[in-house]
Amino acid sequence: MKYRSATAGTVPDLSTLTLGVEEEFLLLDPDSGRNLPVADQVLSALRGSARDQSRQEFRHSMVEMVTPVCADLSELRAHLVALRHSAAEAATAAGARLVAIGATPVAEPHRTVPDEPRYHAMSRRYGPVAHDPAVCGCHVHVGLPDRELAVQVCNHLRTWLPVVQAITTNSPLHDGHDTGHASWRSMQLERWPSIGPTPYFDSAADYDRTVDELTAAGIMLDAAMVYWYARPSSAYPTVEIRVGDVCPDVDDAVLVAALVRSLVATLADDVRAGVTAPPVRDCLVSAAHWRAAHDGLEGELIDLRAGGTRPAWALVDELMAVIAPALLRHGDLGYVLAQLARLRRDGTGATRQRRVLERTGDLRAVVDDLAARTAAS
Repeated sequence: MKYRSATAGTVPDLSTLTLGVEEEFLLLDPDSGRNLPVADQVLSALRGSARDQSRQEFRHSMVEMVTPVCADLSELRAHLVALRHSAAEAATAAGARLVAIGATPVAEPHRTVPDEPRYHAMSRRYGPVAHDPAVCGCHVHVGLPDRELAVQVCNHLRTWLPVVQAITTNSPLHDGHDTGHASWRSMQLERWPSIGPTPYFDSAADYDRTVDELTAAGIMLDAAMVYWYARPSSAYPTVEIRVGDVCPDVDDAVLVAALVRSLVATLADDVRAGVTAPPVRDCLVSAAHWRAAHDGLEGELIDLRAGGTRPAWALVDELMAVIAPALLRHGDLGYVLAQLARLRRDGTGATRQRRVLERTGDLRAVVDDLAARTAAS
């Protein structure tokens, strides 16, 4: 599928939008918790649709599983469950545990990249940054075939994505210790020059011109290396949200996908109604993401619309008030309310990891808990 031009004369149907999710996982040693370089064995062991929906990643200790395009949350959830089960079984056969965690919790002794020309080019260009310990994200694709509209939606997303990021925080550990950040993955990725908050763009032409200039300057190898937190996908007619850590539970991932879909639908309606994106300074957007990565939902977040800081859950409640009509239109409101109640009770992935570590004092118990959550339906 290709993007349609906004001038093509066909208005896309935004009443219900399609969904797709990409999840990255670590392969960890069951005893030490260290990363194991067995991705090739895991991918080779996958069969049927699971093999077709898997991807080689930038590390020998990572695998990525990709759902097909889905119309509703029940379909999305079924695919996520099946893919996680298949990958977990293949990991066990390779002597590893499939773990949904945002950053390497202990250590990654083997940091060479897979033998692919693109990965070698990235290694040469970015040096030691390309060999940082592995990190894993959850990327949500929302079908939006009008590329001009997609760029404008990304402008509007800037004020809300720190809230989405806080919901997904699932990487407090690094080198065997608590970093004090709910998402160490976010901190680690700041070293890459093409990762971070999406800049504001006047149009799709402005977006393309900027990407061309950054590529010509050597910041990116090509347009596929646009790793901003929201972007018109370079491969699909979608808006791709890349801000979150991989989620520990399937229902966490489905919750995030539901929130993102209805947020994109709501903002697309705003763009078509002539509502302009709030003018927020880039430094404040970056600060809001730092605060989200640090506090998660346990502290405060920066309110990019009203200014100042507020309790994180107050901004989650405001997000819900904004997107509730779209959630209702998609048939997702009841599910989302139930899952947010669970999240409020149990905490984010980062909170759950810390509770296990505080209770047991054993990092292996954290890995055990995460591995069980990863594979559970």
